[in-house]
Amino acid sequence: MFVLTIDQRNSQGSGDGVPDLLAALADLPMLLGFERSVGDEIQGICGSAETAVDATLQVLRYGNWYVGIGVGAVHEPLPHSPREAGGPALVAARRAVDRAKKTGDRPAVAVEGSPGAPEAEAVLVLLGRLVTGRTEAEWRILQHVEPGKWGAQTAAARMLGISSQAVSKAVARSGWQEEWAARPAAAVLLQRAEELAAAPAESSAAGPTGDGTDTKVDRQ
Repeated sequence: MFVLTIDQRNSQGSGDGVPDLLAALADLPMLLGFERSVGDEIQGICGSAETAVDATLQVLRYGNWYVGIGVGAVHEPLPHSPREAGGPALVAARRAVDRAKKTGDRPAVAVEGSPGAPEAEAVLVLLGRLVTGRTEAEWRILQHVEPGKWGAQTAAARMLGISSQAVSKAVARSGWQEEWAARPAAAVLLQRAEELAAAPAESSAAGPTGDGTDTKVDRQ
């Protein structure tokens, strides 16, 4: 499974953005939907690597959040709320979001909990650079360009009342097509990371992807 722990930057200066973010993520197909966990932090659990990628890039677009992805097991049966969940993936997500806060100027996303986490993180960072580097003017155009659909740019131009050339330039400058071409690669690497996290340990040392003993997250 994939646990996403998302924490707001500088909430004292920018106000509480949790309600708006929860509304933006409400339609994602989660096992346990996003909820406020503590303070300006939200948490959700999904079983799909594609959903984890979608959520991550959507959050990074807003530019005011740290994203930690924990890969691995969650204790079953699942509770009704991510706040009540436990397991190695919860612990990994906590480590990940804490590390995301120390990533400096690069996109604030980190993945923990599996030997395959670094590769998945690297691709998400590259995608994050595309997402976070776009201007609001580009986003106003891109939100009308359906990825991978023939004629989408022409339809967007007609809807917005601008030239097809203007749409084409926005798509090219922003790396819109490159993002959607690379999203499946990020999902494949996250899925691989999950499989590696579930593989039997080669040694008796528990480590970050061990047997999950004492994995309940202390939120006090």
